[in-house]
Amino acid sequence: MTAPTVPYAGIATRAVALALDMVLVHVIVLSGGAILALVASLVGDARLDSLEQVLAACAWAFVVGAYFVLFWSTVGQTPGMRTMALRVRADDGGHVGVLRAAVRLVGLGLAIAPLFLGFVPVLFDARRRALQDFLAGTVVVYAPVDQPAGSRFAT
Repeated sequence: MTAPTVPYAGIATRAVALALDMVLVHVIVLSGGAILALVASLVGDARLDSLEQVLAACAWAFVVGAYFVLFWSTVGQTPGMRTMALRVRADDGGHVGVLRAAVRLVGLGLAIAPLFLGFVPVLFDARRRALQDFLAGTVVVYAPVDQPAGSRFAT
């Protein structure tokens, strides 16, 4: 009896999932910023000086980072990945913990920074891993929406 093949996710579905996640996380950030701007305008001047701009950038980075790390480490997929029926797993099929998710986040930033070149390995690697997957020891697999989070791989 042969073992079932694992359907590793391709570049197109991963790209759509990432785009959906970026839209969602930016809606969250912009909504939070709009609320803070409204409160600031009610209590005083709402200008952003250099320090406030740095703090806003740090808040943006924190929200984006927390979004990805929280979803990857708890349920193994972000809302964008769930929409595309994808799940991130450790190389051995296990759960992605907080540390592995944080390393994957740094890898994602490194993959995006040079014109998304960190995603090129997906086209050539047998397990369709991108830079962040190599760094964190993860794989992205197709997973039906009704598949339990503890399942090893999608069938």
